[in-house]
Amino acid sequence: MHKYVIKRLLYMIPVLLGVAFLVFTILSLTPGDPGSIILGMTAKPEAIAALNKEFGYDQPFLVRFFNYIGDIIFHFSLGTSYQSRQPVITDIMARFPNTLLLTVFSMSIASILGISLGILSAVRQYSVLDHTLVVVALIFASIPGFWLGLMLMLLFSLKLGWLPSYGAGSLKHFILPTLTVCMGSAAGLLRLTRSAMLETVRQEYIRTAKAKGASPKRVIWKHALRNALLPVVTTLGTSFGASLGGAIIAETVFAMPGMGTLITMAIRQKDIPVVMGATLFLATLFSLIILIVDVLYAFIDPRIKAKYQNGGKVRE
Repeated sequence: MHKYVIKRLLYMIPVLLGVAFLVFTILSLTPGDPGSIILGMTAKPEAIAALNKEFGYDQPFLVRFFNYIGDIIFHFSLGTSYQSRQPVITDIMARFPNTLLLTVFSMSIASILGISLGILSAVRQYSVLDHTLVVVALIFASIPGFWLGLMLMLLFSLKLGWLPSYGAGSLKHFILPTLTVCMGSAAGLLRLTRSAMLETVRQEYIRTAKAKGASPKRVIWKHALRNALLPVVTTLGTSFGASLGGAIIAETVFAMPGMGTLITMAIRQKDIPVVMGATLFLATLFSLIILIVDVLYAFIDPRIKAKYQNGGKVRE
């Protein structure tokens, strides 16, 4: 298995280089320059040119790109922010814990609700409970995140005054953003778990287990759920990695200082080092999470574990 992990880690190098080049190209093609944005359009051209030279923005595109990559490889530096004049990693570490907490809280609640209710819905197929859960899941999957966040803020913050409506000063500040993010994810997991369970319970080995006298609980939890979890684990991994990019809607609605607001603000200010550093940081985390999900397959599906042990190729 270690050979597979090393191979996947090596695959990350061209992926991250491709991400870096794509983002750098898009930022370079956008109108404006850092000097004009920072000093304002009324500043003297000489001052703007001097500031752009200080940032190295007067150099050709490829020179700036390879200088940036060289700083990462040889100096382990993501650069310095044009706005704060601090190392980019400092700005990232100041925001990332909030996004990480929001992601962990929201995905934990979403996975517990989505998977458990999805199993219940599949076991009680065509019942009133099943129809109710499917309709509720469809409603929450259709509700825009910003509207749900605003309604939660209106009810629990403005009307009832129970919860704060902005900031990230305490755990209470994470309740409303967590609900905003997790409800849509839970609805998607419920529908996915239900469909995966319904497909699994029709397989021959489930009939065999029932014919051997296995109890309904054992059939569901031991045989059906384990095989139905593969697509669910994939969705959980990708959703968790995507949420690390910043639940931009929730962070914006509740004015929460996280990775999403950091990147959007840096794009508006054309703070290229911050956008590049944050993007590469999140792309690395996302790739590692996907790798962890692939390795988890070996513990869920014995067939994949056998391929690892026999040195066979694993379908990626």
